[in-house]
Amino acid sequence: MQGKDDVIDLLLVGLLGAGHVLVEDVPGVGKTTLDKALARALDVTFTRVQFTPDLLPTDILGSQVLNPRDGSFAFHTGPVFTNVLLADEINRASPRTQSALLEAMNEAQVSIDGITRPLPSPFFVVATQNPSDYQGTYPLPEAQLDRFLLRIGVGYPSAEAELAMLFARQSADPLAKVTAVCDRDTVVRIQREVREVEMKGAVAAYLLAIVQRTRQTAPLELGISPRGALAFFRAAQARALLQGRTYVSPADIHALAAPVLAHRVQLTTQARYGGVTAEAAIADVVRDVPVPT
Repeated sequence: MQGKDDVIDLLLVGLLGAGHVLVEDVPGVGKTTLDKALARALDVTFTRVQFTPDLLPTDILGSQVLNPRDGSFAFHTGPVFTNVLLADEINRASPRTQSALLEAMNEAQVSIDGITRPLPSPFFVVATQNPSDYQGTYPLPEAQLDRFLLRIGVGYPSAEAELAMLFARQSADPLAKVTAVCDRDTVVRIQREVREVEMKGAVAAYLLAIVQRTRQTAPLELGISPRGALAFFRAAQARALLQGRTYVSPADIHALAAPVLAHRVQLTTQARYGGVTAEAAIADVVRDVPVPT
């Protein structure tokens, strides 16, 4: 990924914060390439599922399969039983299929035929989606969006970065040269270390003030839920650790406000038709809340 260090950092925040990441942007900007590169850099199991309108929940979770020899049934695990799951173009599947991931993403387990089966640790979902106004897409329901720790966009590269990309891919795909630099146990250990990052009372109060302001701001019809506040807290800890600090600063709150909060709020009808975006509404909220000193 050329010239996208900030996007890579946000993806790592999602991984180390033990959350999940939704990558939303137009086709062709490198969403899938980014996710595959991360999976190859980790010595973990990786599964990619291409979401389509005819995909069924059992295609993701697994199902009971009949053995015709003895008439017995055996459970065959689906692709969700992995460490890193790439849900490619998730909003092309029906809401019924999208809902198959709700329990898995929230509780790292799946319940099938009355039996609850735990998922491997770590369990990290990276989903890509095209903008919701593209043909053949289904908007993700609010409950599904709330399961994602962050929503990020890749964006077009600069002219210099795009030129470097052209020459980097002149003779071969550089993705083939990516090798693992971190194993599964190390990822789990760092995820535990993230929870030990200190959050001072004043900084936590600042974070919570932003969350509560989203529930009172006019352009927002639906503010941040308590689960969103917990996600904001954990993401700030993960970013602080990535920055080499053992404590969260207001700078972490500022940097993560839009990626963590924008997809969790709903704009009023008037705001939507007025051209207001969720990111702009969150930026206004952050600007209105005094920074602790």
